Amino acid sequence: MESEYKLLSGAMVTLALATATLVVLPYMQLSDVQPSEGLKPYTEQQLRGRQVYIEMGCVYCHSQQPRSQSQAPDFQRGWGRAPVAGDYYYDHPHLLGTMRTGPDLFNIGARQPSVDWNLGHLYEPRAYTPGSNMPSFPFLFKLKDEAEPGDKVVNLPPSFAPAGKVVVATQDALDLVDYLIGLDHTYPVKPGVQLPELPQQAGSEGAKQ
Repeated sequence: MESEYKLLSGAMVTLALATATLVVLPYMQLSDVQPSEGLKPYTEQQLRGRQVYIEMGCVYCHSQQPRSQSQAPDFQRGWGRAPVAGDYYYDHPHLLGTMRTGPDLFNIGARQPSVDWNLGHLYEPRAYTPGSNMPSFPFLFKLKDEAEPGDKVVNLPPSFAPAGKVVVATQDALDLVDYLIGLDHTYPVKPGVQLPELPQQAGSEGAKQ
């Protein structure tokens, strides 16, 4: 019986230490974090697009956390500086991601600010990145015989455009692209420190995505 009490006491002490280390201390460290200077709150459209991003499972293939230049060549890849806690101030929940089947998207809005490119890439990734393993999302679009007033027509490369039809973006597609273009954290995190601009990639976005 005495050994059982010792085992139970040891388990409770271990649980308390783990809780303090993994929950309490991080909460105390981050409880007064303020948004990074230059970070803007999401618009209503971007929040809708962020929800589409979550529902589509984009976080399972894309991260939003470039590593520091001392750890990995993420900056040289054009993904931007390493983030700080304030960069995620408006993210609930955060979408850091743990996989990189595709490139990091922390600064996709700086690398690919084109609405047309992002819409076309969602409709058919291989039209813009040959060999891409990213799935296409045709259900985010409508095929019509002709565009109607107010429609956002997706201008695809001729070899990927459906014959006799026009591809029109749905509101979900427009919201998602607005969220992606809003992912731009190229502002400096230290006053007086100016980061080099990230290259805009008009033709492709990573080797595969």
